[in-house]
Amino acid sequence: MVSALSLTLVGCSTKSTTAWCVDRLATPVTGATAGGYRVVPDSNCNRSDVGRYSSYGQYFWYYGGKRGSNGYVSGGSSFAPGKGKIKSSSGSTLRGGFGGSGSSGS
Repeated sequence: MVSALSLTLVGCSTKSTTAWCVDRLATPVTGATAGGYRVVPDSNCNRSDVGRYSSYGQYFWYYGGKRGSNGYVSGGSSFAPGKGKIKSSSGSTLRGGFGGSGSSGS
């Protein structure tokens, strides 16, 4: 039993992607953050939308990218990765566990 668990843990990926809750309407058009989105508290985004492309609504999950000191994130995607763990910018696991591709939420 222990060795089977060990093999399972070793075989799983530990890679995770950060999901940022962003404001679609707060996009700068010039400067270093052009094309980026303003990061807002996770509570503005719906946890059940994790892993889905959200084309409606003011707030949505933006995957990957880097957040600048100005509070904007860029270089990511509106499309979630197909596999792996997704964690919110505040550190909560939104999807997967031990590298799995299942979803969680409300």
